[in-house]
Amino acid sequence: MAVGDGFRESEDSWAEVLRDLKRRGLRAPVLAIGDGALGFWGALREVFPETKEQRCWVHKIANCLDALPQSLQSKAKAALHEIMNAEHKEAAEAAVDRFQETYGAKYPKAVEKLLKDREVLLSHFDFPAEHWIHLRSTNAIESTFATVRLRTKKTKGAGSRAAGLAMAYKLLDAAQARWRCVNAPHLVALVRAGATFVDGLKVEREDRRNAA
Repeated sequence: MAVGDGFRESEDSWAEVLRDLKRRGLRAPVLAIGDGALGFWGALREVFPETKEQRCWVHKIANCLDALPQSLQSKAKAALHEIMNAEHKEAAEAAVDRFQETYGAKYPKAVEKLLKDREVLLSHFDFPAEHWIHLRSTNAIESTFATVRLRTKKTKGAGSRAAGLAMAYKLLDAAQARWRCVNAPHLVALVRAGATFVDGLKVEREDRRNAA
């Protein structure tokens, strides 16, 4: 949808890309998924403040494990996967609490990395369960970016700004031919229309009234 160059992960560079998309008619996305890059989130909140946020679990797990000794990483990784793959939000919250109890005293930095994004790591529970596999990480786009990075490394640079953008665009355009459709695509329209989902299941209007 957009390819642009910018200064690393700067907020201004991201805002320029998002404003361009908005000018060309993009409505505010319902959810944005990304790692902890502050530039992107700052720009998103400025241009599309109504968009919900989901932090990437793959990046978060790697960051948490980096703050733990090697001997504990396997066990901690399993605990983090338990949170990510929980059947419902209550189970995920309980698993977060267990992780804090287990590692908080000796490894507060690892726990802080998890807790600071606690809410936005669990945003996917408010969307169809069929979509969770797509929403919990940025893996789908990261593999595409890897192709661009590899080609840039092989060519030792693109030669000019225009050539670099053209090369990136052509590589991304070719890569999208290998993308597969989102699971349960018929649910995308419901999400866009504002349907309410709790723990991955659609809540009907009567259910919402009874809950109130």
